[in-house]
Amino acid sequence: MAEPASHWTLPRECGAADASGVLARDWPRREHSRFLVTPRVRWHVQMAGEGPTVLLLHGTGSSSHSWRALTPLLAPRLRIIAPDLPGHGASLVADHTQLSLPGMVDNLRELLDMLDAEPALVVGHSAGAAIAVQMALSGRWTARGIVSVNGALLPFGGVAAHVFSPAAKLLARSAWAARAFAWRARQPGVVDRLLASTGSRLDAEGAALYARLACDPRHVAAALGMMAQWDLDALARALPRLATPLDLVVGSRDAMVPPEQAERVAARITGARVTGLIGLGHLAHEEDPAAVTRIIERDAAAWGVLAGGVPPRIVGGQRP
Repeated sequence: MAEPASHWTLPRECGAADASGVLARDWPRREHSRFLVTPRVRWHVQMAGEGPTVLLLHGTGSSSHSWRALTPLLAPRLRIIAPDLPGHGASLVADHTQLSLPGMVDNLRELLDMLDAEPALVVGHSAGAAIAVQMALSGRWTARGIVSVNGALLPFGGVAAHVFSPAAKLLARSAWAARAFAWRARQPGVVDRLLASTGSRLDAEGAALYARLACDPRHVAAALGMMAQWDLDALARALPRLATPLDLVVGSRDAMVPPEQAERVAARITGARVTGLIGLGHLAHEEDPAAVTRIIERDAAAWGVLAGGVPPRIVGGQRP
């Protein structure tokens, strides 16, 4: 069941979101927004373009807005499906058990079935890459390749090790934690410091969009709930079984997932490659969408998703 985006509009003030989520009238690419209902999730999905299907999966605490600059670059050659993950952005979920890695996989499969879509290519950022790999390992799709942008595929190190520590996971299970975080996010400079901790430099629009998400307690509760249930140990053990081609795109300034982790992942997976982006952080696809688009199109051509190819022109060569 689909609903036009105009039926879900909210006040613009930070923190004014209701149970419908954080989709405001001026949310980016709102003309591409659709709302779909599967058994456990009311989805906000952005769809655009024509051609082979590419599924874009954002990371923890983000939303489909993170692909706002990539979408118009990819849409001339690819059909874009970019959902807000369950509980994130404007996608609603009543049961936070759906925020685990297996839960995300199950719910995404239901969404794709409703759309009668089978992605030829999957691009996942951070935790979105873990979801993409888990779906491939479990046989839930037959994509020709996965592009992992600063993928979180191993138990965490760096800043993320503190964010996903046992103490943080325990805190995430507290009902008041989301409200406290959302209240704190309204204070001057808090979101700016949080974004700086990713190693990325976003423009004013990008920072403002994250600020609006961060001060919505419902969105924050989903992000914390996802952290509380995220278990990458089993995924790490299963990585050698991955048969789907994988490109590990790594920003050299990523402060959330250590860049050297990509080499460790590639060593476990036959045929995996590492593509470096010098000078970019964890949100590399938002900092330099053109560079990431070139990589996606190059991989899509190499994996038979797109005919022909484009010069990669990758900053810094193949290694971060």
